[in-house]
Amino acid sequence: QVQLVESGGGLVQAGGSLRLSCAATGRTFSTYNMGWFRRAPGKEREFVAAISFGSRNTLYGDSVKGRFTISRDNAKNTVYLQMNGLKPEDTAVYYCAGGAYSAYVRYYQDWGQGTQVTVSS
Repeated sequence: QVQLVESGGGLVQAGGSLRLSCAATGRTFSTYNMGWFRRAPGKEREFVAAISFGSRNTLYGDSVKGRFTISRDNAKNTVYLQMNGLKPEDTAVYYCAGGAYSAYVRYYQDWGQGTQVTVSS
């Protein structure tokens, strides 16, 4: 059974940075496409970024392009989301997802519990 555990969330001022981590267990990570989504209060889950299993390909949501960077370390079974230039509208619960290289929720098989990111103005 796959388990995804996010960490690194917190409270940060606008313009600041955070790095989220997602550790995966229960399957071969090096063949596992990964993604990040987020859900702001009162909104639907929104695509943030995705990375292919070999790191060759990455995909970003329009609202985070140029500010966020997804990466992975297959030796550590971990995917990262470096978030720079944070804005109050980035406030959300951030979820790690596995099993697809896609911007669409329905293609992902596995989900973490989420980590809260709050950006103050």
